[in-house]
Amino acid sequence: MMVRRGFILFLPRLVGLLVVACCSVSIVYMLACTPKSDNQQLALPRVHSPTVKEGYEAILQEREEQHRNYIISLKKQIAQLKAELQGRSEQLKNVQDRYPDPLDVRLDHSNPEKAQANLLAFLRSQIDKAEVHSGVKLSTEYAVVPFESFTLQKVYQLETGLTRHPEEKPVRKDKRDELIEVIELAIGSLNNPEGDGNAKHRVHTASDFIEGIYRTEKDKGTLYELTFKGDVKHQFKKIVLFRPFGPVMKVKNENVNIGDTLINVIVPLAKRASKFRQFMQNFREIDGRIHLTVVYFGKEQMNEVKSILENTSKSANFKNFTFIQLNEEFSRGKGLDIGARFWKGNNVVLFFCDVDIYFTAEFLNSCRLNTQPGKKVFYPVLFSQYNPSIIYGHHDSIPSLEQQLVIKKETGFWRDFGFGMTCQYRSDFINIGGFDLDIKGWGGEDVHLYRKYLHSNLIVIRTPVRGLFHLWHEKQCLDELTPEQYKMCMQSKAMNEASHGQLGMLVFKQEIETHLHRQKLSSKKT
Repeated sequence: MMVRRGFILFLPRLVGLLVVACCSVSIVYMLACTPKSDNQQLALPRVHSPTVKEGYEAILQEREEQHRNYIISLKKQIAQLKAELQGRSEQLKNVQDRYPDPLDVRLDHSNPEKAQANLLAFLRSQIDKAEVHSGVKLSTEYAVVPFESFTLQKVYQLETGLTRHPEEKPVRKDKRDELIEVIELAIGSLNNPEGDGNAKHRVHTASDFIEGIYRTEKDKGTLYELTFKGDVKHQFKKIVLFRPFGPVMKVKNENVNIGDTLINVIVPLAKRASKFRQFMQNFREIDGRIHLTVVYFGKEQMNEVKSILENTSKSANFKNFTFIQLNEEFSRGKGLDIGARFWKGNNVVLFFCDVDIYFTAEFLNSCRLNTQPGKKVFYPVLFSQYNPSIIYGHHDSIPSLEQQLVIKKETGFWRDFGFGMTCQYRSDFINIGGFDLDIKGWGGEDVHLYRKYLHSNLIVIRTPVRGLFHLWHEKQCLDELTPEQYKMCMQSKAMNEASHGQLGMLVFKQEIETHLHRQKLSSKKT
C-alpha cells in the first residue's frame, strides 16, 4: 500500500516534468527558426562590391550550418525525452504489475460497454473471494461466520442477546424486503431455466419455498442458499445467490435428489434406558431412509435397552439398526468413532446424535441437503429446552412433549456453544482423522472434531434449525471429570435451567414475597 501511495504521489510530478520538457523543446525550436530582426541580421555586402557572390555564398553556408546544428541538437533532445518517457512508462507498468488495484475496476466513461464489463468482472471476483465454491481455512471456532435460517414468515437468528427472541417475528422491514427480493429472484430463476427454453417445467410459486439460510461476510457480500420443492417426491431444487454489495447474482441452479440418501444415526449410550425408550418413540415416526447404530458401554441396563430396540423393530417394522456393546468406561467420542468406522456399506451421511435429542423428518432432509462429500459438513445449532418445572410452574401443568417444542425465549435457547450434533459424510469423517480418542468421558471431543473441519478446505454450514431439540434433563457432573470438563459441565447445567429473567425471579423470590406481604398489610390498614 505504501508503494502504491508513493507512486500515486509521484505520478503528477512525472506528468509535469514531461510537459515542461515538451514546452522547452518548442521554445528552443521557435527561437532557432524565428527570423532575426532587422538590426540583428547579418550585414549584406553592397551590390557593386566585387565580393558580392562570394559573400552571399558564405552567408548562406553559415546559416545552413547553424540550422543543421540546431536540428541535430533538437533531435538529440527529443531522443533523450523519448528514452526518459519510455523508462518512466516501464516503471509505471512494473509497479502496476506488482501492486495491482485490488478492485481491478477501470471505468472508462467514454466506453459504457467496457465499463459495464469491468464492473461485472469485479462483482464476479467478489464471488471468487467469498466462501461460496470452497471452504476457507480458519484458525479457531470463533472465526466462523454463522448462517441464519428463514422461512416465508420468520427469521431464526443466532446472535440475539438477552433482550431479543430466538426467532424474529415480525421480521424487521429492511430484512423482510431483502429476503422477499431474494425469494422472488430465485422463483424467477426456477421458472426461467437457462439453456432449456423448449422443455416444459412446472411453475414454481412462493408456496414451494421450504427454507433458506444466509450469512454476510462484511468485506465481500451476502450468500443465500434457498431450498424449494422439486418436481417429484424426495426431490428438491436448491438456488444459490450472492449479493456482492451490489446486484444479486445467481451462482448456481441445480436439482438435488435425496431420495436415495441414507443417514446413519449413531448414538453412544450408557444406562439411561428410560431416555432411550423416549428416543425410540420419536424414532418410529421418522422416514425409512435411516439406519440406527447404538454403541452401548457396559452391561448395566443393557438388556433393557436391547429389548426396547427389538420391540420397536417389531412394532414399526424397522430392521435397519446395529447394536454394538463395549465393556469399558463411557466415552462419547470413542462411541461415535467406533460407530462410524463399523459401517461397511457405501458412503453414507453420519448424524452424530445423543439420546436426549428430539429431531424431525424435516431436520433429516436439512441434514441431507447441507452435506456433500468432499465439499460440505453440517453443524446445526439446536434449540435447547429449559426446565419445564420452572417454566410451567408445577408438574401437573406441564404439557405434552410435542406442545413443549416451541421456539420462544421463555422455553429455551439456541445452543450455540455446543458442537456435538453434526452431519457429515463418512468419507469426510475418515479423511479428517475422526475423534481424538484420548479424550475420555464428557465434553471436548466435539470441539476438537469441529476445529479439524474448520482447518480443512470443507465448507462448514453452521445455522440454527427448527426441527432439532435438546430435551431438558437434570445434568449430573461426575467427580471423575477433569477440572476443565467439570467446569464446562457446570456451565452447561446452569444455562439449561431457565432464562435469565426466570432465574432472577427464583433468586429474588423471597424479596418478591416480602413485597407482596407488605402490600397486603398496607391495604388492610387503609
